[in-house]
Parts: sequence; structure tokens; C-alpha cells
Amino acid sequence: MRNTGLKRAKARALLVLTAAGLTLAGCGGGSMFGAGSSIGNATSAVGDRFSQLFGSNSQQPGEAPPAPADGGLTCPSVSIRPGASTYAVAAPGKQAVGNDLRYQATITRTARDCNLDAGQITVRIGIQGRVIVGPSGAPDAVDVPLRVAVVQEGVSPKTIATKVFQTRVQIGGETSVPFSLVGEDLVYPAPSAAVGDSYVFYIGFDPQALKPEPRAKGRR
Repeated sequence: MRNTGLKRAKARALLVLTAAGLTLAGCGGGSMFGAGSSIGNATSAVGDRFSQLFGSNSQQPGEAPPAPADGGLTCPSVSIRPGASTYAVAAPGKQAVGNDLRYQATITRTARDCNLDAGQITVRIGIQGRVIVGPSGAPDAVDVPLRVAVVQEGVSPKTIATKVFQTRVQIGGETSVPFSLVGEDLVYPAPSAAVGDSYVFYIGFDPQALKPEPRAKGRR
């Protein structure tokens, strides 16, 4: 009983850190966890993977996007969709708050890479985040659904392309687990120079993507 109480206390403390990290990220702050964190080694390993895939094209939430090299193709910046920056899951029939929270996922870093070929832009989007286990306890593995949308901003924003990506995160007996996802094959027509700077990559969690498609009704 005492060990169970200690685990729940640690989980609550991690969730408090998560909320604080999100507040800092919204103000252009740094990583959700400091360099002295006990989970720093796992985070560094995921960061190394991002560096190999995207070089210096990664950014933390709130950071300005890297400038294109040598005047090359401008790759739109990445922004987290308002209202979709966290993914909280509750115990069955409960609300994802307090002791009924099973786990919560957040986004801590993003990266993007664009290639132009025959008038089409092919994008790779990298998303790095973390799953924090709540007081109610998470299963051994959880599915994290993320949507990426190419949007032309303006008076009436226009969605150019959108795609859902999903990754499975192995929790085991941990209370905080990093995850990374590289979404490929997102393609959209290259914009004209006049509107190219108004394009944005929006990312966010999309719980609806985990729900199965409704079956088509057959004829009687």
C-alpha cells in the first residue's frame, strides 16, 4: 500500500512538471525537463535521432523556425494547433482530471524537411514528445494519434493538405516515457512566391483518429 501511494505521488509531481513545461513552451521557453532530470539520457537519445534526420531543422514549441540554407526552398514553420497541444486519457467513464487521469501526452520538439520535385513539395515532419502516467495508471502500451495539416493563413485560412500519423509508446512500469514520430509522404502543390510565406504546418493530437471508421450499411 505504501509503494502504491509513493507511485501515485510521483505521478502527480510529474503532471505538475508537465503543466509548468507547457506554460513555458507557450512563452517561447525551453524544454519541458531540465538538464538535471533523471530522464535526460532518454531525451538526449531521441534528440540525437532528430539531429540525424533533420540536422538543424528542429525547433521547440514557440521557437522561430530555422532559416533556409543558401536561399533554398522555404519550408513552412511548425506550430501546435491551439487546443490540441496535449492528449489526456481518463479511466473508462471518467473525466481526464485529478485521480481519474490515466496518462497525458505532450509535444516537446518538432522538425521538418521539405523537398521540391515537379511542382510538388514532399514533407517529413518529426514530432518528439513525452507520455506522463497519471494517478489512475496507464496500460503497458498506448497509441498516440497526431495530425499534421498544411494551412495557408489569411483572412479565411485554407487547409491545403492534412494527414494523420500514429505511434505506439511502450510504457511498461515507467511513469514518464519519451516518444518520437517521423511522418513522411505528406505532399502538397508548391505555392506561388506571393503566398508561400503564409503557409504553416499545424500539428496536434487527434483522438478521433483512433476511432474506427463507421461501417457502411448494406442493402436489405
